[in-house]
Amino acid sequence: MSVKDRVSGYRQRMRARGYRPVQVWVPDVRTPEFAAEARRQAALVAQADRHGDDQEFIEAVSVGWDEE
Repeated sequence: MSVKDRVSGYRQRMRARGYRPVQVWVPDVRTPEFAAEARRQAALVAQADRHGDDQEFIEAVSVGWDEE
């Protein structure tokens, strides 16, 4: 039995069980562009404490894990 036949059979069985195939595209974390963007975003997060009181607001309206 060829690979094509095995894959086709597997897909038919999964569909019979109520599943459907889904293709997901994700960023390639190995690229220099991804690393540069990750560094850029990390720097923005690190500066967030200096630029506003957003975190204070989030903490003020949040409920602690043990308070629910």
